[in-house]
Amino acid sequence: MRIDAHQHFWKYNERDYGWMGPGMDKLKRDHLPQNLVPLLENVAFDGTVCVQARQCPEETEWLLALGRDNQFIKGVVGWVDLRSQNVEGELERLSANEKLKGVRHVLQDEEDDKFMLRRDFLNGISRLEKFNLTYDILIFPRHIKYAAELVNRFPNQPFIVDHIAKPFIKKGQIEPWRSDMQELADAENVYCKLSGMVTEASWDGWKKQDFLPYMQAVLDMFGAGRVMFGSDWPVCTVAAEYEQVLEIVTDFAASLTPQEQSGIMGLNAADFYNLKG
Repeated sequence: MRIDAHQHFWKYNERDYGWMGPGMDKLKRDHLPQNLVPLLENVAFDGTVCVQARQCPEETEWLLALGRDNQFIKGVVGWVDLRSQNVEGELERLSANEKLKGVRHVLQDEEDDKFMLRRDFLNGISRLEKFNLTYDILIFPRHIKYAAELVNRFPNQPFIVDHIAKPFIKKGQIEPWRSDMQELADAENVYCKLSGMVTEASWDGWKKQDFLPYMQAVLDMFGAGRVMFGSDWPVCTVAAEYEQVLEIVTDFAASLTPQEQSGIMGLNAADFYNLKG
C-alpha cells in the first residue's frame, strides 16, 4: 500500500481554528474528502491516515464518520480527553470502530511544557495499549526531552513523532534538535513522520536541499523501518502543493533500496497503524 500517513479535514469556522494566522487564508475554508481524492489519485496513493485538528469529542466522532463513508481513509488518529476519569470507558467505546487507530493531543500548544508528564495525562497514555491504540506526539524542539521521558515510561506503547518535532528549518539550525531527537530514536517503540517540514521552512523561498540535513538525521537515527511519509495536507498548502511535498521525500529516498522506499511510502504506516487494505 501507498499511504499518506498524515492529513486533516475540517469544516472551517473561526472559533475552532483560531491557530490559522496571517498568511493562512487558503486554509480558511472547508477541506473535505472530495478535495483530497483527486490529489491522491494523481500520485497513486491507496489511502490516508486522517489526524485530528480540533480538541473535542465531536472531532473524533466526525472523523470516524468520514472514515465510514470514504474507503480511502484507512485510519483515524482522534482526540480523547486522556486526563478524564472515564478515559478507559471512552477508549473502549471509540475503539469498537476499527478505523480508530490512535490518539493525539496538541501538546505543542499547552502552556506547561511538561504537560505530557502530568499524572492524569500519563494515566490516559497507560490505557492506550489495552485497546491497541497508537499515540502521535505533536511537539516543538523544546519538548523533545520531556517526550523522551514519556516514551521511556511506556516501552510497549507505540508512539510516533509528528513533523519530525518541528526543527528550525527556516534558520538552518539543526542542534540541539538532532542531539535531543537521538534519545527519542533510541526507544524502539517510537517512529517518526517525514511530514510538516515545508511549513517550518521559508514558505515562499524554500529549496529541496533545505530539508536534506533533517531528513538524513531522521533516517540515520530511526532507520528506514521506522520512518514514514505524511503530507500534512491541507496545512502544507500555505508553502507547497501536494506533489511538491511528496517530491521532497521521494527524491530524498530515491537512493534507498526499493524495499526501504516502499516502507517509507506506505508499508511502515500500514504496520504501525495496523491498517487494513
